[in-house]
Amino acid sequence: MTVGPAGTDQAPRGLTGRGDVEVLVRAFYTRAFADPLLGPIFRDVAQMDLEAHLPVMCDFWETVLFRAGLYRRNALQVHADLHAVFPLSSAHFGRWLALWTATVDDLFGGEKAELAKIQAARIAYSISRRLLGESGSEFVAIERHQRHPPVTHVKMRA
Repeated sequence: MTVGPAGTDQAPRGLTGRGDVEVLVRAFYTRAFADPLLGPIFRDVAQMDLEAHLPVMCDFWETVLFRAGLYRRNALQVHADLHAVFPLSSAHFGRWLALWTATVDDLFGGEKAELAKIQAARIAYSISRRLLGESGSEFVAIERHQRHPPVTHVKMRA
C-alpha cells in the first residue's frame, strides 16, 4: 500500500468535486493566514474576509480542476491591485505554491490532486512574471533556450 495523505498508510483520497475543493481551499487558507510571510498580506494588507472569499476561491478552483465555468473574475487584476499597494515578490509566490502543494499532498491524491499542483505552479509563475512586466507564458523560457544551439558533445575527463 502507498503512503496516503498526512503520512497514513491509506490510499490517497481522490479530489472529486465541489465538496473536496471546499475542504482543500479552506485548509489552504487556514495555513496561509497563519503563515508568517503570507498571513500579514492576507490579513493586514488585503484585509481579506476569509468567509466571503472562500466561495470565490472555490469557484476558481472548481473551474480550474473540473471546468465548472463558475469563476468569472480576473485573477491577474486582483493580484495587480494588491501588488500596487504591497509589492509581491517571487518569495511570496514560492511560499504560496509550497503551502498549496503541501495542503494538496496532505489531503488528496490522484489525477485531480496532481492537476491542482500543476495548475497552481502555472498560475503562480504566470502571475508573478506578469506583475514584474514580463510575459506570463511558460514558452518564453523555451523560446530563449531554443535560440542557443544545443550542446552536441561534451568532452569528459577520466
